[in-house]
Amino acid sequence: MGLTTWKPPELDRTGRESVPLRKRRLDIALIGFFTFNFVFVSNMIDLECVLIKDTSNFKYPVWPPEPVVRLIHWYGRSYDPLLMARPPFWMVTMFFDVYVFGPFYAIAVYAFIRGRDWIRLPAIVWATMMFTIVCIILNEEAFGKYRTDHLPLVIGANLSWLIFPILVVWRVGGSAHPFTVTTSTVSDQ
Repeated sequence: MGLTTWKPPELDRTGRESVPLRKRRLDIALIGFFTFNFVFVSNMIDLECVLIKDTSNFKYPVWPPEPVVRLIHWYGRSYDPLLMARPPFWMVTMFFDVYVFGPFYAIAVYAFIRGRDWIRLPAIVWATMMFTIVCIILNEEAFGKYRTDHLPLVIGANLSWLIFPILVVWRVGGSAHPFTVTTSTVSDQ
């Protein structure tokens, strides 16, 4: 084997090696979820909420594109009064999603693809925050001043933000090294 074709295994400083992504099928779904959230949710839908505070009197921003803004407002007018009302607590959740969760999603995509154990604690923190925020929002959707007349639809539209945080905690919560094994373990396989 020539030196140009051989690549050393990817090891961290503790003598651990990343398990190949093809052997981590749940991680592929999580990477897809994080990617979707980074591209569409944080940087389009929630950014629109941050940029347009009054949905009845606004100028279209440069980003997100006008058709996306129109779609968000159509959904809000048709099904989700909370999305259109944008009370202070809602705006705080939008700021969190754009400025905290958005960067987390980008970092998580990298860490889950590359199998980096250091994402474990940030992923657990994200999951607990996300689950809590979505429960608060759905409580307002069901019982609050801006409750929806289309609760099953709104819950369905938000269900993945309850399910995926649980999956993330299940995936990374049980081990200090959810993505790696000791070098000898991989060599023996």
